[in-house]
Amino acid sequence: MSGTGAHIGGSVAAGFEPVLEAFRLSADGDAGTGAALSIRHRGEVVVDLWTGVADSRTGREWTGDTPSVIFSCTKGVMSILLARLVQEGRLDYEAPVADYWPEYAVAGKSATQVKHAISHRAGLSAPRVDWSREDILDWSRAVALLEAQEPLWHPGAAWSYHAITHGWLTGELVRRVTGLLPGEYLRQLVTTPLAVDAWVGLPEERHADVAHLVVGPTLRDLTARQADEARHLDVDWLGRAMTLGGALPPELVGDDDGFNRADVQAAQIPGAGGIASARALATIWSATVHATNGQRLLDDATLELATREQSAGPPHFTAPGPWPRWGMGFQLDSAARRYLGAESFGHDGAGGQVAFADRRHEIGFAFLTNRMEADDPRGTAIVDALGQVLDDAGR
Repeated sequence: MSGTGAHIGGSVAAGFEPVLEAFRLSADGDAGTGAALSIRHRGEVVVDLWTGVADSRTGREWTGDTPSVIFSCTKGVMSILLARLVQEGRLDYEAPVADYWPEYAVAGKSATQVKHAISHRAGLSAPRVDWSREDILDWSRAVALLEAQEPLWHPGAAWSYHAITHGWLTGELVRRVTGLLPGEYLRQLVTTPLAVDAWVGLPEERHADVAHLVVGPTLRDLTARQADEARHLDVDWLGRAMTLGGALPPELVGDDDGFNRADVQAAQIPGAGGIASARALATIWSATVHATNGQRLLDDATLELATREQSAGPPHFTAPGPWPRWGMGFQLDSAARRYLGAESFGHDGAGGQVAFADRRHEIGFAFLTNRMEADDPRGTAIVDALGQVLDDAGR
């Protein structure tokens, strides 16, 4: 699309032009990196945009089909999978985790309920022992480490963000109920019926297609400041939640480290390692609230249950506010993550990724970028523009 600033490819439906302008502003200054935005309204694509460079090492341009690491947006996808199991009567949020996963009932975890495990209340936000990259690449090893660990607080009594460990807690519940690793269950339930490209565990032949992630200056400055502050702590539990004690870099990526690595992308790390195009992710979220590509993933009764607040307010390990809110794994609208309002649910991701659905407006939304920044306003500005469009039009 012509105009000032970066070239933008794609299309925008009539009436949604302010969203295009917000996306254009978000891309300003993105030399060497790129982004994509996809929005469905009542099942139909109304915004499909991309811009910039998917890989600064080669100059490969971003396209409408470019997949990228979605980081904690993966938690939202996992929450969809669990909600579907609840809808089918195969999983109960109120039941003990050990009803499905007996080996979990050790080291003070026997009373942990499913809702605790998926809403950041399990007490396993960070490891007591250092994990290695080999640990996170091995599903059985990661699960065994969590099984053996004593919680950092009494399960259910408080919350703290399970940045990476959340994925093995939710993923092992999926495996115990379905007999499938989460990536395979995602393929059978979601991506094949919807005909979209999204993975937990990327096929080896697709690695070259994935956007290469670049750490932006605000994220680099933040992690450096946090490391300096952590030197005064006996144990940096918040830092360990991100790195697992050394398995991942503090920024989650490096030039050939963390989630830029082919072996890490191929592994099933469903707390942060999902990979999808913006088109795919918006389609998945759309299908939770409206029939999309012939599929409706969750019914209204299930959504009502799954979006009841479970965690909010100050966390167990002190962190500056404002703080997020969660339902049954779904991130809810809050001062920390603004969506369209009280009827929205989804999950954002490290570096600026934003993905959610909205029941009132029947929206599926995904914004992805490979320039990772801290406290990133880009996605929020686009969500705000979308909200204004919808309100003005009475949609």
